[in-house]
Amino acid sequence: MMDKRKMERRAFIKGTVSSSLAVILGTAYALTGCTNSGKQGAADKDQAKAVSSCDDYSQVDEVNLRKRNQLGYVKQTSNPDNRCDNCKLYIAPKEGEHCGGCQLFTGPVFKEGYCTYWAAQDLV
Repeated sequence: MMDKRKMERRAFIKGTVSSSLAVILGTAYALTGCTNSGKQGAADKDQAKAVSSCDDYSQVDEVNLRKRNQLGYVKQTSNPDNRCDNCKLYIAPKEGEHCGGCQLFTGPVFKEGYCTYWAAQDLV
């Protein structure tokens, strides 16, 4: 059985790694987003309105469909503690919308979803 110090150390390391990964990915995303001249933001708004459900990827380009697959995105997580809606990278849906988004790829995201880049939100 693991003693309390080892469990606390593991939790600290896991949190540090998750936070570091989120910062690195967020920075990479911001840098690649800047080369976009703001075009993606407007497209995302139109895309969110155009989908009929969170699993409607008809407006998502091939590059972002591949990103979803590479990141292991699934619409239903097997771990209820690690869901898109409690991930740092999740973009909450706007009022009147039921699909969220992700900072790593475009298109609709289920709040119950998950991908391998899940990172815990900072607790305030």
